[in-house]
Amino acid sequence: ALLTMKATVIAVFFGVFLTCTYTVKATTKRTKKPKLYVPQIDCDVKAGKIINPEFIAKCPPGCQDVKYRVYGTDIYASFSSVCNAAIHSGVIDNTGGKILVQKVAGHSGYRGSFSNGVRSLSLPRWRESFLVSEGKPRKGVTYPSTLEYSSSKSTAVKTGKGDAVHKEYQTSPMPIPATQMATTTPTPTTTTTDPSTTVPQPTTTLATTRTTVAAAKTRPGLHRVRDTGFRGTSTSASNRNILRHNTGIQRQEPVATFQRAAGSPAHLAMETDSWKPVLSLFDTGFSSKEELNPKPLESISQGNQNCKVDLSFLMDGSWSIGKRRFQLQKRFLGNVAQALGIGIAGPLMGIVQYGDDPSTEFNLKTYTNSKDLRNAIEKIQQKGGLSNVGKALSFVNKNFFLDANGNRGGAPNVVVVVVDGWPTDRVEEASRLARESGINIFFVTVEAAAQSEKQNVIELNFVDKAVCRTNGFYSINVPSWFSLHKVVQPLVKRVCDTDRLVCSKTCLNSADLGFVIDGSSSVGTSNFRTVLQFVANISKEFEISDTDTRIGAVQYTYEQRLEFSFDKYSTKEDVLAAIKRISYWSGGTSTGAAISYASEQLFSKSKPNKRKIMILITDGRSYDDVSVPAMEAHRNGVIAYSIGVAWAAPDELEAIATDPDKEHSFFVDEFDHLYRYVNQLIQNICTEFNSQPRN
Repeated sequence: ALLTMKATVIAVFFGVFLTCTYTVKATTKRTKKPKLYVPQIDCDVKAGKIINPEFIAKCPPGCQDVKYRVYGTDIYASFSSVCNAAIHSGVIDNTGGKILVQKVAGHSGYRGSFSNGVRSLSLPRWRESFLVSEGKPRKGVTYPSTLEYSSSKSTAVKTGKGDAVHKEYQTSPMPIPATQMATTTPTPTTTTTDPSTTVPQPTTTLATTRTTVAAAKTRPGLHRVRDTGFRGTSTSASNRNILRHNTGIQRQEPVATFQRAAGSPAHLAMETDSWKPVLSLFDTGFSSKEELNPKPLESISQGNQNCKVDLSFLMDGSWSIGKRRFQLQKRFLGNVAQALGIGIAGPLMGIVQYGDDPSTEFNLKTYTNSKDLRNAIEKIQQKGGLSNVGKALSFVNKNFFLDANGNRGGAPNVVVVVVDGWPTDRVEEASRLARESGINIFFVTVEAAAQSEKQNVIELNFVDKAVCRTNGFYSINVPSWFSLHKVVQPLVKRVCDTDRLVCSKTCLNSADLGFVIDGSSSVGTSNFRTVLQFVANISKEFEISDTDTRIGAVQYTYEQRLEFSFDKYSTKEDVLAAIKRISYWSGGTSTGAAISYASEQLFSKSKPNKRKIMILITDGRSYDDVSVPAMEAHRNGVIAYSIGVAWAAPDELEAIATDPDKEHSFFVDEFDHLYRYVNQLIQNICTEFNSQPRN
């Protein structure tokens, strides 16, 4: 009986065990995670058009094309092509594939580069960025099976529950503080906010720190070749050829760095009942100038306040220059420092010595008076090596002009390259990237290659390929090291002529931007306010001051009215307030007469060094001819963009716009959709600026 009882208990226990095991397996089977559906995107889709803050998508083949523009390196501006950025970063190739995209805060600078067959462009700043990586889901993150685009008011998003579908709105993630960005990435969020009323918030970016390139190897003894005699004898010329011939230097591809954006100014109040912006007029997210308050040093001088520049000298430390010429170079740099008048309110100067590799001798904030700077220059020791100027320019572009090194943001960045003879590597690519970053490049070439030596020069016409303009302003050729002292004053005069430092000018700080606004009866009061929102949202992206971009506005019906001229307001806050105060006029539509009026009252008074940009917004066909006034404006250097709404005539929009029409003319079916073209307009203005000739 006892045995029978034990057998019964064991049987019952075994039965319960089997039942539990089956239940667990069935439950596991029922709750098995469904396979992720990856949506496909086209090659021309930009990250900013997708509302989802983090998503996985599949790129098609064939996206490696120049028409799909990319801005930045590693971190990309949000109006870059997502798929071509993925190719540039090396995540996928031209055959396509899955990628993971994460939205992050905007940056104060995007550096272009050439990588994986894709040329990315530089950009001064943008409100939103994104990262791209291998298309593997992160643990704990749910990814959408359908992407939501900002171009539509609402998009159906699958919930994963049967066939049920509901409508959602999503917004871009809130900016992450700099202290978090180094270790965290944003997670997707879902809200019920309409994307058309999303208000961008001020962003703070992480300053990327860089380490100094290793110092050049010392090669004692080689300098004696140049010490035996000064250039001008056949002996020294042939010795230089031996040192420079067949160096086999490979060009180093530059890597992007980013600077910390300055805090934005206090935002102005706004009447929400009558003024509801699509993009907030006053929450700009950017300050008009990057600011830096260096820690005070001892013996601080105010300096020459008529020459406020941030200056880096690239001094030649190669063996070919020899000891005595190196001393002459140091004396020259000391004399330049004295003539500049170094000080915190004037020019600041740092020095990078280059040979095989570049290294910083001291940065912008190390010395704040000419006396201390000259003493420091005298103590610099020659490093030796080749004359790798291209490598040095890449180093300066990535490492020197950072806030941490004393870069002031509001002062033009200037690099003066002193080179003995010619470089031993290529300079064109590194120079182009530096110029696109806003760095003004000057060359002082001493004892240039003689005719018999030119076969040894790696890159002929290297100076013209490097400098900001090829008109002679940015280059000085000195026949002998003994003559170097004669160019101190001419060089200082050019460096301090900030009106001619064109490479400091970007697409956002070098224009006279005039709006020509249709105030006819067909627009209506409510739509007119929407137009003003559009005008303000464009204006706030520019750096506005009396020396940077200036804004003017004309309203027209049958008649024309100058709302405010270019010289009326010199701050962003004042311009935005003035736009808000424009009152609706009402009347007919004489667009041709309005273009002529804007040419006479606005653009005829533009500064010579400003790009003249006209943005005309209209909702109907003009009662007069637009082609003749538009052609006259084009001949006078006005770059015209036309924005048509509702009943605007496409043929008139094309006639008004600068060629090519497709990049300067836009049409929307209703006023509420104007906001879609804010980013596109800024992008086109910047692309056109970056393509300007350098002569």
